[in-house]
Amino acid sequence: MSQGKGGKSKVGKGKAATPARGHGGRGLTVRVKTSEGRTVGSQRWLQRQLNDPYVARARAEGFRSRAAFKLMELDDKYHFLAKGKKVVDLGAAPGGWTQIAVDRVKAGLPGGGAVVGIDINEWEPIAHATCMTLDFLDPKAPDLLKEALGGPADVVLSDMASPTTGHGMTDHIRIMALAETAWMFAEEVLAPGGAFICKVFQGGTEAGLLKQIKARCATVRHAKPPASRKDSAEIYVIGTGFR
Repeated sequence: MSQGKGGKSKVGKGKAATPARGHGGRGLTVRVKTSEGRTVGSQRWLQRQLNDPYVARARAEGFRSRAAFKLMELDDKYHFLAKGKKVVDLGAAPGGWTQIAVDRVKAGLPGGGAVVGIDINEWEPIAHATCMTLDFLDPKAPDLLKEALGGPADVVLSDMASPTTGHGMTDHIRIMALAETAWMFAEEVLAPGGAFICKVFQGGTEAGLLKQIKARCATVRHAKPPASRKDSAEIYVIGTGFR
């Protein structure tokens, strides 16, 4: 089960991607030629990546993934990250959310906060963050995270996702299972007044989880940041004022 966020795209060997002028001459659209061994699905994914403005911005601004902009947009609206906060990032690889958290809590600076990230996938260290490569579902993981944080967390972030199967209900159930596990951890580690931000999929089984979050958080909202692809079923639950 993969918990990480999507990383940078790479163009594989084979026929190169070619730019084609869009309809009406507006800008350029990159079209990916077929390549031996590349599935239709992977070809569509690659073409989407090459034409995604957030992917281009992430590369230009030094972020490890386009997901960094999702967290920026959520925090710009709900203001849960601030200097001095202690943050746990679940499903952190390749590190886009961790990068944003480090910057906004001023980790590594006098009076700054702390950021601990974990992912089952290998990922490169990020300055001023504790980066763990470990399955969050491993029984040892919660205690190791708490130890690395050195006290209660002010914010628990979860952008965890499992590999998609193409079957909507199955994918929904799998990501909700990760969200429920993230919330169980948040209940253990969050300080009073803390925040829980978690990715879920739109569907019919999140009511129970929302009820649990509402019982412990003063305010619970749903949000779909602009950087989230319109065709994605993902939304984010933002619980603030933990009690």
